[in-house]
Amino acid sequence: MGDVLAGFHAAWEFESDSVLIRYERGIRTPKLFQSLGERRVPLAALEGVTLTPGKRGTVVLRAEPRPGADPLLEAAAGQLKDGSDPYRLVVPAERATLAEYYADELRPLLTASGPAERFLVAAPEGPRQFKAYDGKASFDGRAVHFRWSWTGASTAKWKAGDQSFAVADLGGVEWRSPEVFEGHLRLLRRDLAGAQPTQPDQDPATVVFGLGYGPVHESLPFAAAVLEALRAKGAGVVPVPSGRRDPADIAERIRHLGELHQAGLVTDEEFSAKKAELLAEL
Repeated sequence: MGDVLAGFHAAWEFESDSVLIRYERGIRTPKLFQSLGERRVPLAALEGVTLTPGKRGTVVLRAEPRPGADPLLEAAAGQLKDGSDPYRLVVPAERATLAEYYADELRPLLTASGPAERFLVAAPEGPRQFKAYDGKASFDGRAVHFRWSWTGASTAKWKAGDQSFAVADLGGVEWRSPEVFEGHLRLLRRDLAGAQPTQPDQDPATVVFGLGYGPVHESLPFAAAVLEALRAKGAGVVPVPSGRRDPADIAERIRHLGELHQAGLVTDEEFSAKKAELLAEL
């Protein structure tokens, strides 16, 4: 099609076989969008498009990716807020008719559906790095490196020493948003499938986020780049280990959560939800 629909923070260019999304740069633009820059999304990666009313005189055009088509969304695992959804275009109400036209034009072209057998949208390019609470993570396309911080890393991580993980030795990536309690990036090692520690601060294959550490716009593209690289190697997915925690550990984490709540860093709703989640692990 080649036509462009501009909205808040992004513009979509509709082409015969893809949608090119260009994200704006500016103080009001979500940092994740600025980090992404632009993304070309093949129509084969989409299975639908919706148009719904938005807030304060806007409409929202959203492309619906197929499961498994985008490493960024696979790494995010449903944790992105609406305002950081890269497939969501907010358009002023006066352009609603135009947005509806493009949605109607796009729908007949989306002939694929269901889980994709491979990634169809490119991950953000590397090399990438970010600073976590307990260390610095870097990825050069071949291996992930963790360098521990003397101020934040646990004794277990210091004893293990700085870590390097070849992509070929990994079977998955677990990202937990830094915007919630216990955010972290865990590398799932193939040789320890089902046996890795469940506590992120004790696992040398995990960096822990904190207030101001491991922000979404840095850690999520990082996770997506690693995920794309290991899938390119044909690695299977290693399941996240499960199991019940030590009650003493649960009690300590609830105490820490209470401190964050009293300091105003965690809302009442977040405190109640996370406390219930921790208690459910007993």
